[in-house]
Amino acid sequence: MTEKEIKEAFVTAFNRLVTEREEIVTNARLVRQTLCDTTALMEEKIKLQQELAVLVEMTEKCIRESARIAQSQEEYQRSYEGLVVRYDVAKARFDEVLETISAKEAQSEQLAVFIKRLKTALSLWQSSTASSGRAWWNV
Repeated sequence: MTEKEIKEAFVTAFNRLVTEREEIVTNARLVRQTLCDTTALMEEKIKLQQELAVLVEMTEKCIRESARIAQSQEEYQRSYEGLVVRYDVAKARFDEVLETISAKEAQSEQLAVFIKRLKTALSLWQSSTASSGRAWWNV
């Protein structure tokens, strides 16, 4: 088999594939939607924001009570440190969720560009092979 025959066989096979151009683009969009879905992360972000706000309020209340009411400093310190630990854990998870959301949004943008280029390439391929029987990159 010659190189020319291999190229022609490839073009013929790819042209069959390109006839399903809209299905390819639709599937690429579905992959993007699935991989880049942030719905659950956004819900978790909201819950974490609420939890952080509650923990801040609880910490402030703990400090106000300590200033207003005489109490054991050991008890106060234990309560305060417990709230700080809870806040730090929630804040670390919140930051992680934000980072993941940001990464998925960036990935979504990259895939959107890829899909746009794919659609253009498939259109070019289809139009150039239809008119000349050759690929748009001149095989």
